[in-house]
Amino acid sequence: MRTGPASDEDRCVTVTEDPAAAGRALFDDGAAVAGSMSRSAAALVWPDPAGRAAVRLEDRLARCLRTAADDAAGIAVLRERARAGAVLAFTVEHAVTLAHGGRPVRTDGLFSPRSGGRSAADAVTEAVVAAARGSHDERRVRHLGYLLAEVASSPELDAALVERALTLAAGLTWRHLVLLAGVGRRDRSPLPMTPLADDPRGWAAWGAREDVADLQRAGLLDPPPAQPRPGGAALPRLRPADLRLTRRGVLVHRLLALGFVRDDDVATALAELAPPG
Repeated sequence: MRTGPASDEDRCVTVTEDPAAAGRALFDDGAAVAGSMSRSAAALVWPDPAGRAAVRLEDRLARCLRTAADDAAGIAVLRERARAGAVLAFTVEHAVTLAHGGRPVRTDGLFSPRSGGRSAADAVTEAVVAAARGSHDERRVRHLGYLLAEVASSPELDAALVERALTLAAGLTWRHLVLLAGVGRRDRSPLPMTPLADDPRGWAAWGAREDVADLQRAGLLDPPPAQPRPGGAALPRLRPADLRLTRRGVLVHRLLALGFVRDDDVATALAELAPPG
């Protein structure tokens, strides 16, 4: 009997004998980004038929995630595998939270097979996994997983609208997302009233100021960038407290569940935007 590490041949036999092994292995690798929660999520996606788990995942969503995990199981780049497994695990985490809050998985046909045997949910999940694989700043991965859970429980969101949100989010850095989160929680955490420098001298402040301008130009924050006035009159100075989410900004904020961005991350971004002195 062998006592050493399993060979590649042994692993192939295991996967052949257990069709779920490849997908579960992807969740295991997701622990590098999502922590041990990734393995707990796998237990909900592949539940024990004889078990009596206190927490269950709706079967249509579980089937969708199993398909996505199987499809992504062949990813060869280890860190991309970790992000792919993690984004599916974060989906499970948020879906369970939403269900406990009275928002079950939708029943309007999102998970129903279309031509070719794939559902709209399958297509959205594939797009989310692809976005997570390319997220070099892995703090974004959690919120991409939350997006998928939000879609699964929101009948008013169709696949085309989700694609628009993913397209908008694709060009956003982590600090962009954190700034959107800060503006979105202005009701419980007022934004600073101090006017922002238009061309800060420090690089960190300059980069943060550029990020705000990016969000304004993308139509995610109001007011839009100030335009030069006739005769060269001075432009009004923008204050963080003046910023509001546009309809586009609300879409990105809601689908990426930016309300869950940590308060200390928001505080750090605001400090970079308007450093003391």
